[in-house]
Formats: sequence, structure tokens, C-alpha cells
Amino acid sequence: MSRIFGHYVPRSLTILAGLEFVVVIGAFYAGVSVRFTEGLSDEFAQLLHTKAVVFGTTVFLSMVAVGLYSRSMREDFSQTVIKLLIAVILAVFALFSFYYINPSWFVGRGVFALSLSFAFFAIIISRYIYRSLVDTRLMNSRVMVIGTGKMATQLELLKRRSDWRGMTLVGYLHLRGDKDEVPEEKIIRSELSLEKLVNDYGIDELIVAVDEQRKNYPVDEIINCKMKGIQVTEISDFFEKRSGRLQIDTLHPNRFIFIEGFNQDYARIVVKRVVDILLSIFMMLITAPVYPVLILLIKRESGWDEPVFYSQIRVGQDEQSFTIYKFRSMVVNAEKQGAQWASKDDTRVTKVGKVMRKTRLDELPQLWNVLKGDMSFVGPRPERPEFVEKLADNISYYRMRHRVKPGITGWAQVCYPYGDDEKDAKEKLQYDLYYIKNYSVFLDLTILAQTAQVILWQKGAR
Repeated sequence: MSRIFGHYVPRSLTILAGLEFVVVIGAFYAGVSVRFTEGLSDEFAQLLHTKAVVFGTTVFLSMVAVGLYSRSMREDFSQTVIKLLIAVILAVFALFSFYYINPSWFVGRGVFALSLSFAFFAIIISRYIYRSLVDTRLMNSRVMVIGTGKMATQLELLKRRSDWRGMTLVGYLHLRGDKDEVPEEKIIRSELSLEKLVNDYGIDELIVAVDEQRKNYPVDEIINCKMKGIQVTEISDFFEKRSGRLQIDTLHPNRFIFIEGFNQDYARIVVKRVVDILLSIFMMLITAPVYPVLILLIKRESGWDEPVFYSQIRVGQDEQSFTIYKFRSMVVNAEKQGAQWASKDDTRVTKVGKVMRKTRLDELPQLWNVLKGDMSFVGPRPERPEFVEKLADNISYYRMRHRVKPGITGWAQVCYPYGDDEKDAKEKLQYDLYYIKNYSVFLDLTILAQTAQVILWQKGAR
């Protein structure tokens, strides 16, 4: 795994992203070379590299927005091509917007078309090569788990192929005294030394998943393997790196005291607040034309006397309550029988509301919450007091999500679909804890870019 500003990114995806960014930049220069065979004008040549960066960055971010660098991507090659086509279309609109704002960045229709075409086909080739190599021994590490008890069973939760991309699980090493709880066919039973087993199985990484009550696991042998270049990872760290979440059931309370992260220094708070203010003002200005359209549609469907906006009490930072604002997407008095989660195909949602929820347009008024300081653009989604008390009683560490400001979008929202029960709340909490622990501006930008993917593919809307 690569760690970029505290955020764990699969090494294979880091290499792929870096390669494809270079490919897109190269496609731009190739387009310029083909179009201007007799040389560039002085004016064009002066801004050539700036134009290349604008072009390359926009295309690259469009690819991020459609999910082409998601750690969970598992679609077939044809779906990848479709996503790439959509990314190119997004890039076209974005680039023309930039060219309208700053005409000096414009590259001409010929260079524009050639560069996009070259980039499209070059990325298809790079994706084909990536898919051919990603599961080979060249890009895979062989992993052995030390332990077969309750702690080791947590790894059985990683069932998606993408969870193990770049890794091959060789098996679980049984230690004397273990109460086996993992599948028998995956257990390795041997009297050989750990060092000998590592050599025989060609192990690259050891995952320590020994139950707390075990006192006699082979510390010296594990250290010997580590000294000889074998990577050794504790199970909770493995989950954090591989899945982008803190696995609650593998964490001891003491770890939260000494674990790296969970820092809130003054400079970080100030930078985040300044970005929130500037971005909320900017978003309010560019989305202003949408407001009268939504107001008209809501009034037309629900009645001219019915309210357009909906307010609700939510729990914010330090468990302080605040009022959140939304465009009303449900019928009036939708909760006359008490607070409840929205369910799939919820009959309380209006026709206009369904569209707003899928496109997240109902959340536009929350820009005011961000400007006021109740919320941030990125953070754990704020929950209702009625649910918080129950969830905090039943889920360990739940109140820790209130140590930061809630957000319009968050790491849990881009990694996990909409949840409507306690099990889903626990899963989302694990992503929220990862965000709080590893917060950085880079992670915020990653989440904002991937939020576009959630909206485009309508993930988690109800």
C-alpha cells in the first residue's frame, strides 16, 4: 500500500494513476505535434506546458469522478470502456468551461480532438495491460495469517475480489492452543518453524491475528521474519490499509490512546474552515439558478401552500445539536408516526423528491449550514438525536464520530451504500473513524472527487 498524506491507496492503483496521468499529458503533446507539423506560434508555445497541465489534470480528475480509480472497482473491461467514455464527455464540458473563463488556455479544435482521441485509446491500452498484470505474481504478494481463532475470522469479512487485489491468502497458521474458527480447508498445521514455513510457502507478508487471551504466540520467530524482510502487519492495521476503514471488532480501547492519527491541530482546523467558507460561497453562486426551478417543481407537485424547505435537528460536533436544511423530498408530515430511516422505494418520497435524492439536489440548502459553521463539506453525515442515543448504546466507539464537524459528503458515503439499520450504521462508523484518524486535505479532495462518482452512478440514494 502507498500512503499519501496519511491516506492509504493500493500501490497498484497509485502506479496506474501516475502512469495514466503521464499518458494523458503525452497524448496532449502528441496531438500538438500532429496538428502543428511545421512548428508552433510564439503565443501558443509560450503557454504550451500550462495548456498541457490544464488538459491533463481535467481529464484525470474526470476519470477519478467516474470511479476509474476506485479501490473497489470490479467491473468487466466493457464497463471500464463505458466509464472512460463518460469521463471524456465530462472532461469536454469541464475543459470548455475553463476555456470560456480563460480563453488563453484554449488549444484549438484540432489539437483538442486529437489529444482526446489519443488519450482515450492510450488509456484503453494501459487498462488492458493493468488488468492482465494485476492478478499475476509480479504484482501480487503472498500472505499468511498467524492465528485461527476469533480475531482471524474477521478476515473472512473481506469477500470481494477487490478486497484482496494484489494479495493472495495462502492460509491461516494454527498455533498450539488455538480454538479454530476459520474454515478448516484454509488452516495450515505444521510443526516446522515459522521461518521455514515462510520460505516454503514463499510468503511476503504475515498478518498477526492472535486472540487477546493468547500469551504464547511466537514473538521471537515473528521478529526474525521481520528482520529478514518479511512484512509483518497487525490485523487492525491490515483492515485499515486494505479496506479504508477501522475494523471495530479488531480494536482494543487502549489502541485509540496510542494509535497514530486522530489529531486536530489549529492550523488544520483553520485551513479546513477557510476552504469550507470559500467553497460554500462559490457553490451557492453557481447553483443559484437551480433554486427557482426546484421550488417551482416542488410547489407544482405538492401544492402551492406546502413548504419547500425542510428542517430537522441533527447532532453535530461535540454532540451539539443544530438545525439542518434541505429541499423537501417527502410528503408533508412524513414522520407523523415518529422518526424512521428512509427505506428502499419509500412511499413517503415524492416524484420530484426521488430525482432530487438521486442527484443530491435536496442537500443544496446545506451549503448554508457549511457557511454558518454547523457543518463542513466533508465529514461524517450528521445523525438524528433519536438514533444517536440508541446507536451509541449498541455500537462501540460510536460517539467518536462527533469529534469533528459533520459533512455534506463523507468517506462513508463514497465507500458504502445507504444504510437503514444498526448493522449499516456500524459499517459506516468504521469508515468515519478511518476519516477522522487519517484526515488530510488530500483525503478531503479525494472524497469530493469520488462524490461525483456516487451521484453519477446513483449509489446509496433513497
